[in-house]
Amino acid sequence: MNDFSFYFIEGWKHIISTDALDHQLFILALAVVYTFSDWKKVLILVTAFTIGHSLTLALSVLDLIRVSSPWVEFLIPVTIVLTAAWNIFNGKPVKNVNTNYFLALGFGLIHGLGFANSIRMMLASDQSLGMGLFGFNVGLEAGQVVVVLIILLLGKVLLELVKVPQRIYIFVVSLAVLLFAAKMAIERVPF
Repeated sequence: MNDFSFYFIEGWKHIISTDALDHQLFILALAVVYTFSDWKKVLILVTAFTIGHSLTLALSVLDLIRVSSPWVEFLIPVTIVLTAAWNIFNGKPVKNVNTNYFLALGFGLIHGLGFANSIRMMLASDQSLGMGLFGFNVGLEAGQVVVVLIILLLGKVLLELVKVPQRIYIFVVSLAVLLFAAKMAIERVPF
């Protein structure tokens, strides 16, 4: 249980810490098209992200896949730019969540590589690889749930109390995320 707790905290920090801004921006880009009443859909969506994240994390820890860190650190903000651009050009709340599930799962594969290099060292020396991965992913999911609830609550305030039109809300938040992530991507170009 001690291994689970340690890796749970690592997974939690992977999403909640100030160093996790890229992951938080990705979750924001995914969640901004939904309202608070869609919270179940959004939780399924971030679970799809966790599944993708977990798959590449496991493959990396087992040394079945390796991607150089500079490329991963560049591709992570690129996934954020693409998700935010999808929101902007779609221009309206997504009714068919299958596209967003695909984005979350597919881009989760890339995000999983982001932490893989550092956690690979921790888990490789550990006896309980399965418990470590499980604890990390549960902590990651718990952190994502907190981030999603904050995003949905802020959206509720802006949409229902301040009366910002949803289309404007999605556009402004997505544009801000896109610009910030584009800056991150440019700063991380690996060549």
